[in-house]
Amino acid sequence: MILPIVAYGAPVLRKVAADITKDYPGLEKLIADMWGTMYNSNGVGLAAPQINKSIRLFTVDSTQIFANMDEDDDPDEFPDAPGFKGVFINAQILDITGKEWSYNEGCLSIPKVREDINRNETVTIQFQDEAFETHTQTFNGITARVILHEYDHIEGKLFIDYIKPLKKVMLKRKLEDITKGKIKTDYRMMFVK
Repeated sequence: MILPIVAYGAPVLRKVAADITKDYPGLEKLIADMWGTMYNSNGVGLAAPQINKSIRLFTVDSTQIFANMDEDDDPDEFPDAPGFKGVFINAQILDITGKEWSYNEGCLSIPKVREDINRNETVTIQFQDEAFETHTQTFNGITARVILHEYDHIEGKLFIDYIKPLKKVMLKRKLEDITKGKIKTDYRMMFVK
């Protein structure tokens, strides 16, 4: 089932999400619905708070970025080609390293807003997969960026928190319009009423 994406302004996007156990009701279907919703929205990551569930769960598929690169783009520019696809449950960042680099980010909960965001190039993260097996893995490049973006969601943070105050003031009207539902998207959204 394709689920509506929660729009900017919803309180769930600012909460630190809770850990879950493998007994979480309907988890397998929820994960399947998250994949479907993410792909339907042309996203490369989706966190549970974005579908109105304050739990530590997110999906990532950076392989799409590499598969859809223009001929001008050089996949060798990114050390993580061909990307990674996986489910992250109860994730905890262990280390963030490497130099910061800028990349133009967007968010399904904040449609039609894109900004250059600086993030470190490498993240080491401990998480459980959909079978609740624990992994500790280090990711870099675009994949690390997508993971850091989705991880922020389960920590109650948004990518716009990283932009300079003046730029944020300039975005104020756009953000208010998103909160009020005064925006059109190609995917279902849920707005604050």
